[in-house]
Amino acid sequence: MRRAAGEAGLQDAVLVNTCAVTGEAVRQARQTIRRLKRERPEARIIVTGCAAQTEGERFAAMPEVDAVLGNEEKLTPAAYRALPDFGVSREEKLKVNDIMSVRLTAPQMVDMIEGHVRAFIQVQNGCDHRCTFCIIPYGRGNSRSVPMGAVVDQARRLVEGGYCEIVLTGVDATSYGADLPGTPSLGLLAKTLLKQVPEVARLRLSSIDGIEADKHLLDLIAEEPRFMPHLHLSLQHGDDLILKRMKRRHSRAEALAFVAQARALRPGIAFGADLIAGFPTETDEMFARSMTLAEEAGIESLHVFPYSPRPGTPAARMPQLDRGLVKERARRLRAVGSALSQAHLARMVGTRQRLLVEQNGFAHTENFTRVAVPGFEPRSLVTATITGQDGRSLTLDAAGAEAGAKAA
Repeated sequence: MRRAAGEAGLQDAVLVNTCAVTGEAVRQARQTIRRLKRERPEARIIVTGCAAQTEGERFAAMPEVDAVLGNEEKLTPAAYRALPDFGVSREEKLKVNDIMSVRLTAPQMVDMIEGHVRAFIQVQNGCDHRCTFCIIPYGRGNSRSVPMGAVVDQARRLVEGGYCEIVLTGVDATSYGADLPGTPSLGLLAKTLLKQVPEVARLRLSSIDGIEADKHLLDLIAEEPRFMPHLHLSLQHGDDLILKRMKRRHSRAEALAFVAQARALRPGIAFGADLIAGFPTETDEMFARSMTLAEEAGIESLHVFPYSPRPGTPAARMPQLDRGLVKERARRLRAVGSALSQAHLARMVGTRQRLLVEQNGFAHTENFTRVAVPGFEPRSLVTATITGQDGRSLTLDAAGAEAGAKAA
């Protein structure tokens, strides 16, 4: 986005890239826009992202906003060259196309990820599934994949820029390749990248659906030390009836089976997971099954969403729970997540871990556990013994740490 706007000659502007996944995300975006206008009254405010795509008229109606660009438009210099002058009508502000008409996702050839020691490559965008709670397909469009060769080229470019850890991301990453010739899978893409770019020291995946894990991905978990032992799962709930009402593609038993299979293949692998609390029609018993799912699966890092009705989704038309009850269930689920996280930190004490040092005095182990590393050089690969934990992060024996090669 910065490059496209720069090529168009845009100056003195703020780009706000919005999220639409919850109503709270949209509220915070609007609040941020108002604050930015107070702080920089002379700057143009350009709003884009998923909330701009799905609720463009709402943002265009804000007097603080000078233009609203859709998710496709935000990546093209022409969209910024065509921005209207101040004081235009709401209709002229709005430049949002039909995202469902987009058939291709171009590779984003970035040279650096500012502020990060790990780099991200978007390999897939959009989603063909229609979970009843989710607005995202209407913000990102249908699933489309970046060709394998372009992903490998991007990885090589980032490695040459000094990144030794890469994360493959996508809206529905495990659907990767269904629209490409030969239908390569996400696992095959990861295998190919590691083979073609041996300088990649650590490879991760963003959120995945375990039900779509293919043989190549399981091979990587079992056999490839450069494939990091951490997966973030899109579980969403622990009750089968709620999963059906969500139109998810897995059952509770299948979720537990995948976790058990991955742990058998790679002892020490850790899991994060998304869970929604307070979905419409959720009873106390159904909610309890979400809590016990997290415990049975041993999820080390739980990301809890209080259910938020999104206009235009089927779940928004289902019988809703009281908002106070939704928030209370989210609090209880977060408490379960906190206990699981504490147990995980305790298990890590006394182990020897390989770390990638970041720019904020912290590092992450291979299984993505945070470690305090004051005084270590950012982008360094360090091996150290974990000596304790403070409830949020691990601590280490700095004297006994062994530094590996620092990324360029």
